Amino acid sequence: FQERILEMRERIQDGSQVTMHFSLMLEDQTVIDTNFDKEPVCFFIGDGNLLPGFEKALIGMQVNHEEIIEVEPQEAFGQHNKHNIQKLNIANFDDDKIEIGSVYSFENGGGELPGVIVEIREDQVYVDFNHPLAGKTILFKVSILKIKNEDLG
Repeated sequence: FQERILEMRERIQDGSQVTMHFSLMLEDQTVIDTNFDKEPVCFFIGDGNLLPGFEKALIGMQVNHEEIIEVEPQEAFGQHNKHNIQKLNIANFDDDKIEIGSVYSFENGGGELPGVIVEIREDQVYVDFNHPLAGKTILFKVSILKIKNEDLG
């Protein structure tokens, strides 16, 4: 029984404090974000700082574990939702040089929401409010440096 507790202390579990290096990549290995060349990140499993699919993949890993994990869109940044593409009147834009691919910030109740211009038709501008990585499978490369678990008993 004592060995089982020690074994669980060495593995990532819900509530673990984890220190690690990571890279987020597209399926073609294009790096989106990485901290392998910087200080490692430290967070608690279950604190909401990581996407659910990333956290789920870390459960059970041990110190010095390195792996590239494939995370499907629904477990990463969600599926692309056509309802998140909104048609706005061109009069809403101050800039007369609106271009497809430009990112604009829009007021969203209590904050700002970025949107990408995807189409312009006469007096209408189509803005995509999906996360830029929505619908994409993400590769999550991790190197676990440290795990701290609370006492289990």
